[in-house]
Amino acid sequence: MSRPGRLTTTSYAVLGLIAIKPFSTYELTAQMDRSFYRIWPRSRSKLYEEPKKLVAHGLAVATRERVGKRPRTVYSITAAGRAALAEWLQVPGSGPALEFEQILKITFVENGTKDNALAQLAAARAWAVEQNEVNRDVGRAYARGEGLFQERAAINMIGGAFLTDFYALVARWADWATELVQDWPDSPSDAVLPPGVADEVVKRADWS
Repeated sequence: MSRPGRLTTTSYAVLGLIAIKPFSTYELTAQMDRSFYRIWPRSRSKLYEEPKKLVAHGLAVATRERVGKRPRTVYSITAAGRAALAEWLQVPGSGPALEFEQILKITFVENGTKDNALAQLAAARAWAVEQNEVNRDVGRAYARGEGLFQERAAINMIGGAFLTDFYALVARWADWATELVQDWPDSPSDAVLPPGVADEVVKRADWS
């Protein structure tokens, strides 16, 4: 008999969801997409593996049900699962790992054009606006007392506030960078840093 796979952060994220309520595999992936795609994005194939792994570790139980003619498996947390989740929460997690293709492309834009840089910045700002529209709708639902899992509003608002500030940061950065890049020559390799800009950026870094 093969040994169950090692528990990962994704494993504990799924365990945390079924600690709220039992979920079917489909409901779990939908909830992960809804709740965590902005802070812990994972492929659906990976998410489908996790509930079975939790069962193999004795942290969850799987129950077969039928919805009409269609069978489904519902996963519930066990007492051992709650203990494992509590133990995991005792250890501080790792900090953010930023993955930002638009900045990566700007980093090498001397091989392209000024318009290429401006297009990356415009795309970054558009992304921030689009993400924030969803974020704002969720926040408004909680403010009305109609949020999904409203009883968790005090907890969910902590992460929501971070995302709100993060999207605003990306938009402000894109506006600031666009203003600078608009004054560049057509070839970014000929761009010169304006006086005072480096000092301004260093001053921002003095917040701590």
